[in-house]
Amino acid sequence: MTVTIGRRGLLAGTAAATVLAPAAQASGEQISVTHWGVLMYGAPYAVAMEKGFFREAGVNITGILTSKGGGTTVRNVLAGGLPYGEVSLAAAVAAAREGLDIRIVNAGAATVADILWVTTPDNPVKTIKDLEGRKIAFTSPKSVTEMLVIMSLTASGIDLNKVERISTGGIGAGLTALRQGGVAAAPIMDPIWAREQGRWRPVFFVKDILPKMTQTVGITTTQFAREQPQKLRAIIAGRRKGVDFTYANPEEAGRIFAEAYELPRELGVRAVKNMVEVGYWSRGEIDTRALDAMVEGLRIIGEVEGPVDWSRLVDRSFLPPDLQATG
Repeated sequence: MTVTIGRRGLLAGTAAATVLAPAAQASGEQISVTHWGVLMYGAPYAVAMEKGFFREAGVNITGILTSKGGGTTVRNVLAGGLPYGEVSLAAAVAAAREGLDIRIVNAGAATVADILWVTTPDNPVKTIKDLEGRKIAFTSPKSVTEMLVIMSLTASGIDLNKVERISTGGIGAGLTALRQGGVAAAPIMDPIWAREQGRWRPVFFVKDILPKMTQTVGITTTQFAREQPQKLRAIIAGRRKGVDFTYANPEEAGRIFAEAYELPRELGVRAVKNMVEVGYWSRGEIDTRALDAMVEGLRIIGEVEGPVDWSRLVDRSFLPPDLQATG
């Protein structure tokens, strides 16, 4: 997915690759999280670092390596900091198919409920059905937003030939095209939605149309899992505590998130509350049905071919015992 939101100006640019979080300290260790400083995946890690949950679990995580996503994040996992990272499911599957020695050890973002399509307040388009005969934006070819457009239109019984799908190159560019009348609807997500929701009117939320789909997963190497299993368990446990705290204390978690991402406090709180409402973050449990749902979408856009053998790629043994049940 191409995203053009920055740290302070939410439509100003993307987070640079391999940027350390401000809290990083030389004595601590770093892990990788896709789109840290930009999208919502990183909130539980910010909370876990701030509240000391990683240290309590037995690992001193003080900084985050980040990237624009995809294979770059996987390469960060293999080359920098501790060999653990949260990456898109598409990137994990692609890396495994390329023969890279990785395993999925926990789920991250448990849903695509953060993504919706919006229009201008005065636009006659009210629902997804109204998009027939009109243009709809997505970010880039073979992106998650292209996948979700196709799947949402199809699930709504709309002939794909009756809706012109336009690649705009980014979230900000799509909203600009919408504002200028070039498209009838464009995608948006938090934390941009939390900041700009007064400017737009929702057309459809993906969560109202499609089944639960796992966006991101935690991965590691078999070598790290074999040689430092306790440290791996500690990372997963620390993140879980960050997730639990976020759900229980969204106001405080939002303030921590805002500080870590250098966002206005009220924006961070609003974005976190939006995600709490839809159950955005997994505690780590891996739902193969949600994995399959995302992979089916990736097949539609040509990112995955053939079946995925989760028994070879997924290892639940590093999850806390109560989260290890298969699903």
